Amino acid sequence: MSKIPLTVVGAELLRNELHHLKTVERPAVINAIAEARAQGDLSENAEYEAAKERQSFIEGRILELGSKLGNAQVIDPKTINSDGRCVFGATVRLEDIATGDVVTYQIVGDDEADIRQCKISISSPIARSLIGKYSGDIAEVQAPGGVREYEIVNVQYI
Repeated sequence: MSKIPLTVVGAELLRNELHHLKTVERPAVINAIAEARAQGDLSENAEYEAAKERQSFIEGRILELGSKLGNAQVIDPKTINSDGRCVFGATVRLEDIATGDVVTYQIVGDDEADIRQCKISISSPIARSLIGKYSGDIAEVQAPGGVREYEIVNVQYI
C-alpha cells in the first residue's frame, strides 16, 4: 500500500481516535453485548443485534485507522523549506480574481480535510492546482460553475 500523507496534527487526531475506540468504545460495546445476551433469547433481541452491529463498525474502524497510521507519512509543515512554494502542509492565502474574496486554506491529507476548518484535501481540485506554485502565481481551478482563477497571496508553513 502506498504512503498516506498526514500532517503531525492529523496523525495525532487519528491516534487519539484509535485510542478512544480501543479503550472506551470497544469495552462499552462488549458490555452491551453481555447485557443483551443475559436477557435470554438472542433470535429476537434487538439490543443484541444493535450491539453486534456497533461492534462490527468499531472493529472495522480500528483496523482502518491502524492501517492508515501504519502507512502514514507524517509531514510537519514547520520543518518544510520549500522556498515559498505550495506543497503538502502549506497554509495558502488566496484571492479570487473575479470577486476579490480572500480565503486561507491548509493543504492536508484526505482524512484531515475539513472545509469548516479551512483544511482542504491534497487530492481536491483546488489543492492540485496550487501544488508547485509560488506567491503571486495564478491558479486555475476547474469548479462546477466553470474555471475559477485565484491569485496566491501568501504561502506559509505553520
